[in-house]
Amino acid sequence: MAFDSIFKADLFHEQTVIVTGGGSGIGRCTAHELAALGAHVVLVGRKPEKLQDVAREITEDGGRATCQACDIRDEEAVKALVSQIIEAHGPIHGLVNNAGGQYPSPLASINQKGFETVLRTNLVGGFLMAREVFNQSMSKHGGAIVNMLADMWGGMPGMGHSGAARSGMDNFTKTAAFEWGYAGVRVNAVAPGWIASSGMDTYEGAFKAVIPTLREHVPLKRIGTESEVSAAIVFLLSPAAAFISGSTLRIDGAASLGSRAWPLHKAQSANASFNGFHRAYLPDVLKGE
Repeated sequence: MAFDSIFKADLFHEQTVIVTGGGSGIGRCTAHELAALGAHVVLVGRKPEKLQDVAREITEDGGRATCQACDIRDEEAVKALVSQIIEAHGPIHGLVNNAGGQYPSPLASINQKGFETVLRTNLVGGFLMAREVFNQSMSKHGGAIVNMLADMWGGMPGMGHSGAARSGMDNFTKTAAFEWGYAGVRVNAVAPGWIASSGMDTYEGAFKAVIPTLREHVPLKRIGTESEVSAAIVFLLSPAAAFISGSTLRIDGAASLGSRAWPLHKAQSANASFNGFHRAYLPDVLKGE
């Protein structure tokens, strides 16, 4: 089996695309789709074992992937990483700033270290990757960057540290798009809502218990798939988005819109999901639903 992408098979032929956080979840799915479309994918993350597993999957499927372990919060490590990638593979054509992480907690219980750690992972690390890819490569030949956000438009109760970081990344996306446009560099972002991804299995306690009920709060009455996020990322990296820059695409089934003053109706007509990822698996927390 192969990734069932809606895009043409040679879309990224001979292009090098970096995917941070490529060892699991949306990053893994996106890396598979990009490789299926001809890209040489460079997987970046902190855990080499996970990256190697994904690189092996991609190779088995006929694609090309290499991996580089790196803590993207470390400025000097990021500089060295980008330099090594350019030396090994030439110009960088695309960057998917997907790496991130957070934990549920009310603001009053988050200490300074926890708050700063989440900001460094979800905002500072993405900035460092984008800056170095621009300075060392894209400023010379152009390229496309896609940053990862989340549904934080009405605040992010229970994950205020992540909401602050993701909001900052939205603004960074706009600023970078404006400042780097002269070099032919496009910078956009995606903001997924509730997506059936392996990250759901990392939560415990009360938040874990809520996950199976999330679909009831989505106007389309379902949770999204990793493939639906990957397809949006691929589009924003592609020539079809050549005049799109500084934008954030929400992928949330309209869950970030409206208010409690307008109650949601029960589902009547099913909204079919798109799942082109042949290696996708359902998170344990959603099994039995």
